[in-house]
Amino acid sequence: MTSRSRQGVYAILAVAGIFVTWYYNIQFMQQYEGFSGLQFITDNYVNPASASIANDITIVLLTFLFWSFFEARKLGMRHWWLYAVLSFCIAIAFTLPLFMLMRERRLAEAQDSA
Repeated sequence: MTSRSRQGVYAILAVAGIFVTWYYNIQFMQQYEGFSGLQFITDNYVNPASASIANDITIVLLTFLFWSFFEARKLGMRHWWLYAVLSFCIAIAFTLPLFMLMRERRLAEAQDSA
């Protein structure tokens, strides 16, 4: 698979990550007439299955933030902090593929200039 193809897949996944999460986030905000972080977290632990998924995603998020910080520094990618902020404001389902897209672009640029 070429770099360009990978970039396309990451872009599609980033867009999908917004829609598949924010559809439910909007429903949550309508149900509670706004956004409450505490209520959002509490609602993630209503049964063992949802708690498992919430904990799973939390570990994925922390791993992504740890890895992406060092990967961004290694590749000279600026504004890493933006991915961390977007992970909490939008969704890790959006920012992980977005970071991978930007990483792939950076790798392609480095290869082209070599």
